[in-house]
Amino acid sequence: MARVKVAAFGISLDGFGAGPHQSFENPLGERGPELMNWFFPTEVFQRMHGDGSTKGTTGVDNDFALRSFENVGAWILGRNMFGPVRGSWGDESWKGWWGENPPYHVPIFVLTHHPRKPLEMAGNNTFYFITEGIEAALDKARVAAKGKDVRIGGGVHTVRQYIQKGLIDEMHLAHSPVYLGRGENLFSGIDLHELGFEIIERKQGEGALHVILRKDSV
Repeated sequence: MARVKVAAFGISLDGFGAGPHQSFENPLGERGPELMNWFFPTEVFQRMHGDGSTKGTTGVDNDFALRSFENVGAWILGRNMFGPVRGSWGDESWKGWWGENPPYHVPIFVLTHHPRKPLEMAGNNTFYFITEGIEAALDKARVAAKGKDVRIGGGVHTVRQYIQKGLIDEMHLAHSPVYLGRGENLFSGIDLHELGFEIIERKQGEGALHVILRKDSV
């Protein structure tokens, strides 16, 4: 059964999914990369972003990283996840954080208030810029996914919107052993129990505690 899911989402022990003051220099906000320290050493990350000099670690963290890409037929990203450009897209020269071959390899739908024509890149990556809202983006992503899962990639504001609308079926949260103290809190004001989520799996990895939550109706 196809699901709408969040996966490999780093979160601090005090509930923050990004640090404050996101910028070109700090795309995850100040101290935000600490949330993903479990992911950076893995074989999955090194294969996607490394220069070949580091093989990457295997183990529990890598296993969960691998699982996060299984059966994904389309992604949805908030605009901040695509880049730091604000307002209109200007000359449309910004093509994301990832270079010429992004790590998605399926259609990607970017939430924005400003129109932009689709961006085709290497590796079967095409970005579609959706101005009609989160539900329209999900409708389009489901069609593009062709029966596979739709992964909500973030950031925090985007994930919160989909949770609050009751549109997320499953979440994999990687709880990193760090307190941020400030930034973007993922669950502030959200009652996961009331929304029907229950923990179906938890496992300690080398750098994070991995928790899988799923709606009891799925």
